Amino acid sequence: MTALAMSPTTARPRRAVLRLHRPALIVWGAFVLLAVVALLWVHLFRAPSARHPVDPYFAMTDVDNIMNFLGEVLSYTSVAVAAWTGAALVGRELENGAARFAWSQSLSPARWLTAQLGSAALPSTAGTTLLGLVYAWVWTADQDVLVTDWSYDRVLVPAGPMAVALVLFALAVGALAGVTTGRALPALAVAAATAWTARYFFGREWNTIWPVRRYWPVQLSATAALLLLAALALAAAYALLGRRISTKGAAV
Repeated sequence: MTALAMSPTTARPRRAVLRLHRPALIVWGAFVLLAVVALLWVHLFRAPSARHPVDPYFAMTDVDNIMNFLGEVLSYTSVAVAAWTGAALVGRELENGAARFAWSQSLSPARWLTAQLGSAALPSTAGTTLLGLVYAWVWTADQDVLVTDWSYDRVLVPAGPMAVALVLFALAVGALAGVTTGRALPALAVAAATAWTARYFFGREWNTIWPVRRYWPVQLSATAALLLLAALALAAAYALLGRRISTKGAAV
């Protein structure tokens, strides 16, 4: 166990978590930046070229192919967030004893978990919101050269509030998986599988069972359902963490 892993304190638990997971946050920031640049490139260069084609067709630069690829990638970011939360933020800290050390420094388990999730929630939701706004803007502005419909999962998921709700659900599921298993790899597998299932269902199946197949009713109903599931998962994570500690004789 490193000194860095033991760094959470009562005064600055969230700042310590940010230092501990700085590499992951840098990777996330770089991903958001690259995705935004790619979307702007599509809008400023590839879409105009598609309207007045002068170059021979090339699959790797075709505007439809690029937007489809970006939409798929952005729609599955919640899976990566869930895996990271379950494995690195919660599971690993419980497995290697860093969490218990933090609790011994007058930081309660509930506050520890709040600091872990809070440090991830802000950059995750902010980045996802930015990506969703840019993606929706490009998709709407260049719809005349795109063949995708709003009901396609690679458009429906990243272009609206559902994407943010999926990330919040991923954070909650990752926390629950980490607390439940207490180990990094099992938490990673469970959290990633659950987030992938949620993304698949709400991206591909939800709009088929919804009676009014219109964009905003589908988006908002899926968002509400995901936020409810996230709240339930988060409540279960806190309750289970308190139960684990009381069972082992530590006060919450």
